[in-house]
Amino acid sequence: MKLRNTNNYWRINERIPGNSFRVLDETGKQIGILSKIEAISKAKEMKADLVEIAPTANPPVVKIIEFGKFKYQEEKKARESQKKSKPGDLKEIRFTPFIGEADYQTRLKRIDEFLRDKNKVKLTVYFQTKQLGSKQFGYNILQRILKDLGQGINIDMNAKFLGRNLIMIISPTNLYGKSKS
Repeated sequence: MKLRNTNNYWRINERIPGNSFRVLDETGKQIGILSKIEAISKAKEMKADLVEIAPTANPPVVKIIEFGKFKYQEEKKARESQKKSKPGDLKEIRFTPFIGEADYQTRLKRIDEFLRDKNKVKLTVYFQTKQLGSKQFGYNILQRILKDLGQGINIDMNAKFLGRNLIMIISPTNLYGKSKS
């Protein structure tokens, strides 16, 4: 998995503005408030760098750590948070306005699976040219889907025509699937 380049800029050693800092060691244990010169000399003594952690704090917080190791830890944190915040994918299910009952039930089960996996679902009713005079059947199918799925559904985009397709986007709420079983 490739992590997107966020172009984080970390100020280190002499590039950190200020005269005194709250200094932390490599494990995060507080060393104390030191002047800039004392903090830099302590970092060099430990064969590490002084890295600015919280520039807006008063006094600014810095950490004594090897810069490469610090960057690795930050990238690791970013990867973990990216894993945890799985964006709900957008899945599409297509219908025709005159769909058969068995096909409808199969697609309804698929929609239910997608919603249980916390994905958004794009419901598309596609019309052939001759069927465009029967637009109400498309709206009826979408209403039936919402009724059959029950509560716990957010309508992210109301039904609207884009070309020959009637499209609606739905997503699950936190309550979806808890009342059913």
